[in-house]
Amino acid sequence: MQSIIEYFLHLPFWELLAVSLSIAYVVLVARNNSWCWPAAFISTLIFTIIFYDVSLLMESLLNVYYMVMAVYGWYRWQNSNLLTANNSLPVCKWPVIKHVQLICCLSLISLSLGWFMDNYTDADYAYLDTFTTVFAIATTYLVTIKLLENWLYWFVINSVSVFIFLQKGLEPTAVLFAFNILMCIIGYVNWNKLHHSQQNEQELSVASTR
Repeated sequence: MQSIIEYFLHLPFWELLAVSLSIAYVVLVARNNSWCWPAAFISTLIFTIIFYDVSLLMESLLNVYYMVMAVYGWYRWQNSNLLTANNSLPVCKWPVIKHVQLICCLSLISLSLGWFMDNYTDADYAYLDTFTTVFAIATTYLVTIKLLENWLYWFVINSVSVFIFLQKGLEPTAVLFAFNILMCIIGYVNWNKLHHSQQNEQELSVASTR
């Protein structure tokens, strides 16, 4: 724990700001607060520059994608034609078959890219690392449409990421992702309650019009 505290105390200002805003994003999105998207935009903008500066080009490109999705997420949560009476985008759910189709599709992509990374690059944990990247890209979109089950996807993604970071000796980063796992549980509970509340309101609204 002491080494983790020292790690954060010695982080450069911009990196510390990016990490702090990333934590703020997770907390705010779990609380269904649309200000999560500005926090995400600024943190990913900083990470884009940081990763580019140290020649981690794929990580930099991934954060460009996150930055674009932060803009889309803010717009979607504020301007969707599905907004409820209190100007909030409702939480939605998908049938199981739709999740099975998505998981199968993403798994095939992960296996294909993982095979390439394993055979043509020096990547460690090529399949697991590719799995977390591919699923994270898709799951970020699921957050923008307020899909309840996005938290279940993030739970698995973050759990695998914790394993990878521990194996690579990145304990502080692993702690951050362990915190994200906790927020996945809190986020799912909060969004599930909100979903049931919205369903009840909708049923009452339909009943009152009869």
